[in-house]
Amino acid sequence: MTVKVRPYTLADFDALLDVQREAFPPPFPEELWWKREQIAAHVETFPQGAMLAEVDGVVAGSATSLLIRYDGKPHTWAEVADDGWIRGSHRSDGDSLYGIDVCVRPTFRGKGVAKALYQARLDLVQQLGLTRFLAGCRIPHFHQHADRMSAEQYVERVVSGELYDLVLSFMLKQGLRPLQVMDQYLEDEESLNKAVLVEWRNPHR
Repeated sequence: MTVKVRPYTLADFDALLDVQREAFPPPFPEELWWKREQIAAHVETFPQGAMLAEVDGVVAGSATSLLIRYDGKPHTWAEVADDGWIRGSHRSDGDSLYGIDVCVRPTFRGKGVAKALYQARLDLVQQLGLTRFLAGCRIPHFHQHADRMSAEQYVERVVSGELYDLVLSFMLKQGLRPLQVMDQYLEDEESLNKAVLVEWRNPHR
């Protein structure tokens, strides 16, 4: 099985929608799937950050990123992603690549698709001479521990290997490290609306 990552274009919209439909089935709100106009905005604003993963020619996943100037301030997904449009928040003079989504078809999970998309992003950071890659990381297992510890304590225990988190543990394996917990990042019942800002630093900067 070969995973190939390439830029997506508006011509890929139907395949991208299929990925979203399978990855986020009902009761996930249909209106939160990418719209054609948003895909067009991604491609027009920052085509290098619009990535699609194919497995033997079949579209298996996608990832979208933009450039920002990192200032360390807490933020929400809507703020950094311009509500998913990226036009209003993308900075062509940015120093950091910020990932706003990764989506993989359920039938292709566990086959290296997400890993390939993240590696492509880290490669792009180096190609563009950026300082870092950033992403707001969900912590979907946190709700199981929230009555006993803070989000910060939970993150520390996941980092130490004492606890496992479906998303954060994966991010750590990709070489990312947590910077801060952000409240009300995204409506996310499992993460109690929190996210962890994670970073990968360009070793050549």
